[in-house]
Amino acid sequence: MRTDPRAFVDELSPPVILDEIQNAPELLNYIRTRVDAAPRRAGCWLLAGSQEAPLMRGVTESMAGRAAILHLLPLSIRETPRVTLLRGGYPEVVLRPRSAALWFRSYVQTYLERDVRAVTAVRDLSTFRRFLALLATRTGQMVNKTDLAAPLGVSVPTITDWLNVLEVTGQVIVVPPYFENLGKRLVKTAKVYFVDSGLACHLLGIETEAELQRSPFAGAIFEGFVASEIVKAQTNAGRRRELYYFRDHQGLKVDFVIPTSAHLILIEAKLSRTVRPAVAQPLVRLAAAVKDRRRPRAFLVGPDAPATTAAVAPGVTAVSLADLLDRFEVRDRCDALRGRCYVPANGSRTYGIRRV
Repeated sequence: MRTDPRAFVDELSPPVILDEIQNAPELLNYIRTRVDAAPRRAGCWLLAGSQEAPLMRGVTESMAGRAAILHLLPLSIRETPRVTLLRGGYPEVVLRPRSAALWFRSYVQTYLERDVRAVTAVRDLSTFRRFLALLATRTGQMVNKTDLAAPLGVSVPTITDWLNVLEVTGQVIVVPPYFENLGKRLVKTAKVYFVDSGLACHLLGIETEAELQRSPFAGAIFEGFVASEIVKAQTNAGRRRELYYFRDHQGLKVDFVIPTSAHLILIEAKLSRTVRPAVAQPLVRLAAAVKDRRRPRAFLVGPDAPATTAAVAPGVTAVSLADLLDRFEVRDRCDALRGRCYVPANGSRTYGIRRV
């Protein structure tokens, strides 16, 4: 294949699936030639890869204007009810939860280290692993790079590079603040969450449901779980990722803000199964402060649907996470993408092809 890539490509009869294409970037030029020869035939080449950085370099250099890029995140609760807060959504863990600890250890040691080295030169991988564990304790918090750098003995620019690596390789979600048309003195530092709650629990040493319930990090992990499911819903629909949080210098804070064409969606994520009106007050206050043509809609999101009334405060509805996602108008991924080649990036390593 690598000695005669043109002959290899010429012998293929579309539709074709090529996995780990980043290991043979010389094929891309010849695939491009085949695509250009039949411009009206869409979706004939599906190129998958487990290392996003080298994959995207090859795609942008050889397939510019000819490929639809599809990022595959871990499984969502919309795809299977076996995705849980403790175990997350990686298919291997979903299928074999009893082997979760071993799988996560191997994942951190092999895949993350490989992907990190593909993006940047990390000299001390043991320190990088300590950085991952330390970052897990800061999930749901505003990123304080100095606070992260000091105990690790590294510089703030190094922390910046490492955070960028984790974001590029799909391990964390960086949520920026929302400050459009509010006229307040606002906090402008981003917050960070792990994409997979199972990985976050592993890094925090949480192995059982009982340990999770007792953990001081349980609320933050659930908050990150909500953030991840929202991002998965947006990504799987082929939409732009839009997720923000709100906080001002007077102490008003709301977990998530999602701007849509018609509404400004405000979300507070609470792990507690007891719905109290006081918890919804930040949503009420922010909704009243919004100076926007889009009417705010506020939701208090918990692990379960409310047992009694869903209205917990004026304009605030209590819903389960599944109910919240059902309220988004989610189109199928195939309706959103009309490219000639599909390039799943950063995720096909774990569960191959889904709904493409």
